[in-house]
Amino acid sequence: MKFIKKLIIAIILLIVVACSIVFLIGQSYYSKALKEKPLLTRVDEITSKENFVKFEDMSSYYRNAVISVEDHRFYDHGPVDFIAIARAIFTNIKNGELQEGGSTITQQVAKNIVFSQEQSWVRKVGEIFAAYDLEKNYTKKEIFELYVNTAYFGDGYYGIYDASYGYYNKSPKDLNLDESSMLAGVPNAPSVYAPTVNPDLAKKRQYHVLNTMLEYGYITKDESLSIK
Repeated sequence: MKFIKKLIIAIILLIVVACSIVFLIGQSYYSKALKEKPLLTRVDEITSKENFVKFEDMSSYYRNAVISVEDHRFYDHGPVDFIAIARAIFTNIKNGELQEGGSTITQQVAKNIVFSQEQSWVRKVGEIFAAYDLEKNYTKKEIFELYVNTAYFGDGYYGIYDASYGYYNKSPKDLNLDESSMLAGVPNAPSVYAPTVNPDLAKKRQYHVLNTMLEYGYITKDESLSIK
């Protein structure tokens, strides 16, 4: 019995030490990125661009579509959504493949403006530190703006301004439900879901966006069925 207790304590200590090392490496990775260019400078460079789209200058359909499919608890959680992470782990284990990531919109902003797109656990930990800094300095609306203005929409379109005019030749403010639900689904995998790449997969992704909008009360059943 004493041996089992000691073994449990030893395992717990190993986990604590391992987690501490991981976080220290992630913090160092983030600090290195900030030395190259401070976070506030990075944000200022984005928000000062001529075609930067403010929250109020986007269609409500588009805003709601993005929130519903990317991070439906965005306004209710902090920089990291531990509920989403737990759900993603459960789903991935259940299905035997990596289907969900659990990243918040804030973490995705951190990835877009601070780090490269390389996939590594070090970057993922660094994102957490960047996400906390973002939510310490900016409001949720400002972070949402940063997300949609830095997301890649395929076909060389970076940001909702270029994507809206590039795909539909209209202002982000004038996007209807059909257009909004299509664009909201693209950044998840632009090489797959861009409407000019694979229309069938893009439409399938769009229906997923519409279903999440319906699930979280942003649209009615009739509205969701109106999109063919």
